[in-house]
Amino acid sequence: VQDTIKTLKWDLLPHPPYSLDLAPSNYYSFRTMAHGLAGQHLANFEEVQNWLDEWFRSKDASFYRRGIHVLPERWQKCIASEGRY
Repeated sequence: VQDTIKTLKWDLLPHPPYSLDLAPSNYYSFRTMAHGLAGQHLANFEEVQNWLDEWFRSKDASFYRRGIHVLPERWQKCIASEGRY
């Protein structure tokens, strides 16, 4: 792999250290979902499943499109911080 990277003259970017502000649970859809869950009291698995089914069903394509479009901004934030979170 290293030889191929050198042959192609690609820049190898180091993987940034883990950051709580960029944790998967903070990604666009999960963060939005957390806001929707605020104040909810779901008593059992069936209520949780029903809530999730309805939440995903209520989101249109533009919701997911927006989430995808904000990813580069979040990645840039991670890179620009140079590991200083």
